[in-house]
Amino acid sequence: MSKTNTLSHLAIIMDGNGRWAENKGLPRREGHKEGAKIVRQITTWCAHNSICYLTLYAFSTENWKRPKTEIEFLMQLLKKYLENERQTYLENGIKFRAIGDITMFNSPLRDMILKLEEDSSKGKNLTQILALNYGGRDEIARACIKAFKSYSAKDLENIDKTEVQRLITNSLDTAGIPDVDLLIRTGGEMRISNFLLWQSSYAELAFTPTFWPDFSTHELENIILNFKNKLRRFGGL
Repeated sequence: MSKTNTLSHLAIIMDGNGRWAENKGLPRREGHKEGAKIVRQITTWCAHNSICYLTLYAFSTENWKRPKTEIEFLMQLLKKYLENERQTYLENGIKFRAIGDITMFNSPLRDMILKLEEDSSKGKNLTQILALNYGGRDEIARACIKAFKSYSAKDLENIDKTEVQRLITNSLDTAGIPDVDLLIRTGGEMRISNFLLWQSSYAELAFTPTFWPDFSTHELENIILNFKNKLRRFGGL
């Protein structure tokens, strides 16, 4: 078995924006603003380094618990990001895609998300996926409803587990996208926080204490190099 792993799908939990700002005596929003700049750097690097898919955890289903003022700021920041980065996507051959339940967002923001997906649909260098109002359990629940809503109780009696797994996989927000190869979390916490639960079943996990606004392409390269040198058995010997 080869020790050189192909990295097709990279996923990142971008944690530590607020703590980065607080450590510098700044409002939390300044950390989020700085973090948005790092998204551009990491995304463009991936587009030019043979990574096919990059999924970023931008806003979770649990983030609605934050103070209203912070939520409002994050929504405005997302809107500004989508406006400002449109040209970055087009110039670098990046296809934009959103996963999660975006029905919770207001109409102008939803329309902006859908418009960018359409405008960037021909990008060939990278598919960048933003997880927006996303939670792994929520996604799996929605996928099950979608997969089995046309099945009768009698049909389900005879369905086997392999078929169930296939139906769920094809009903996820990430249908058509390969499973995660490497999942990175910045900010020092060591958990995956309800992110891509189904898709990360065999992902290699990497945790770094670096806050997201300080995360660099150099550190990313080192993590990827370590990933490529690992022996991945997938349950075998």
